[in-house]
Amino acid sequence: MSLRLLLRFVVLAAVIGAGYLLFQTLRQYTLAEIWSAMRAIPVTNLLLGLAFAFASYACLSCFDALGVRYTGKRLPLYKTALASFVSLSIGHNVGIAALSSGAVRYRYYARWGLTTEDVAKIVLFCGVTVALGLMTLGGASLLLRPQDAADMTGLSRSAIFMIGIVSLIAPVVYLVLAAVVKTPLKLRSWTFEMPSLPIAAAQILVGTINFAFVAASLHQMLSAFAEASYLKVASVSIIANVAAIISHVPGGIGVLEATVAHILPGAESVAAVIAFRVIYYFIPLAIGLPTLLISELIMKNKPGEAKPRETHEALDAGALPSRS
Repeated sequence: MSLRLLLRFVVLAAVIGAGYLLFQTLRQYTLAEIWSAMRAIPVTNLLLGLAFAFASYACLSCFDALGVRYTGKRLPLYKTALASFVSLSIGHNVGIAALSSGAVRYRYYARWGLTTEDVAKIVLFCGVTVALGLMTLGGASLLLRPQDAADMTGLSRSAIFMIGIVSLIAPVVYLVLAAVVKTPLKLRSWTFEMPSLPIAAAQILVGTINFAFVAASLHQMLSAFAEASYLKVASVSIIANVAAIISHVPGGIGVLEATVAHILPGAESVAAVIAFRVIYYFIPLAIGLPTLLISELIMKNKPGEAKPRETHEALDAGALPSRS
């Protein structure tokens, strides 16, 4: 079985599993109950949730800005922000974000003079930044509220504590490697060149702040119905994000609903997640798709812009020149 066929099988199985979770979560409530709960969310909570979502996408644009600097190239911030927002607003909804958002990134960066290898490095760099942010915020949440994670996962408090410690040690190790390692790290056919210490520190900072804003946006929706501590919501958000990344399910659909239902049983949990999805996924998508189409028309024959020499298929993992 080829790697590509295996990946498709895994994604299909994950989507089916997510669909089952979603069905089990929704089957207990009527549409009228969910709609009534959604209408009960105060406008203030919706606006704050939207503001936190905007702040998260601003942090994500910093991922790309740092990634371009990591390659040794320079681009204006408005260009990296454009590429980041459009690619992630689509990638978050399509699933397999590294490939879907990577293909969109390539459309922009190739026109701005970056090579396929540069774009591959940016995609990998952003993926590492996501992992660092998840581990840092997740580790802190687990140590500060271990019982919440224990209740959700069924693990003991001591196991949760150890996971939290390991999660926080990993970013520290990353900083040490950035300070002392001057040659690329190799794992089989994959290589990763460590960034400079300032860039590595910035990765951890913006990665953590990004997920803090994601959790804050979800927290605003949940706090409209019940007293839910921010750290508890952050733990749920981290667990759901990790599950969504592993499964490649678009937007973590089904996974997030089932996880949030643990905090707030009832139609309110479904309404809160739907509101969060609209704010964090659907509104950015509604802006990102037209922006992609308009920018494609503007840049297609714009003088002075380099034209892509390869298709987005070059971003398939098997086609990356150095797997880095």
